[in-house]
Amino acid sequence: MFCTGFTLYDTCCLLISKIKTVMRILEQHEIQPYEVALVHWENEEITYTVGEGNSKLHRGIFLFNGEMDYDQVVLEKFAFSNALSLSVKLAIWEVSLDNFVESIQSIPEMLKSGQRVKLSRAEVMQKIGELFSLRHCINLSSDLLITPDFYWDREDLEQLYDKTCQFLNINRRVKVVNEKLQHCTELTDLMRNHLSEKHSLRLEWMIVILITIEVMFELARVIF
Repeated sequence: MFCTGFTLYDTCCLLISKIKTVMRILEQHEIQPYEVALVHWENEEITYTVGEGNSKLHRGIFLFNGEMDYDQVVLEKFAFSNALSLSVKLAIWEVSLDNFVESIQSIPEMLKSGQRVKLSRAEVMQKIGELFSLRHCINLSSDLLITPDFYWDREDLEQLYDKTCQFLNINRRVKVVNEKLQHCTELTDLMRNHLSEKHSLRLEWMIVILITIEVMFELARVIF
């Protein structure tokens, strides 16, 4: 009995060591990685067990069929983990959106009270760029809105994937995020229009002043 426990312990240690090795290799090829603290905070953990019957997600627990062949088990684990990774990715984007909202939350009050918006045209364009970059990540460059092509001819895996996404409320969270993005877009458009109007008004006043100066010179030439 002791030997069996020791073997399981050794197996777990070996698996953890391999995971750390793989992570170190992957870290060398990271491009614009997220903050380590954010990655550790925004994670998903779900308990799993091996038993009889079809693999499924039941009451927040992954149930795997212990009688399946290895390749099928790997595919099912991939379907579950694919949905989990999608949820983590969405959670990180949710944090980015919350940070963006916090950075512009004082602007509506400024506009309401008639105060001057303390953002330059370049800063407003930067905010618009951040917003559209986030919208692109969520709606275009991810699988949040559609089921990946991998599952089109694998209906059993697609059901596991969809069930996990449903459990993690991915569709509802994406809807909420897009509603927030729409409100932020309207606000940034308002800021851009406000600055454009100020710029146009400044140009109009410059034209009026130049015309006034020209009229004064013409009057001076006629009089003197």
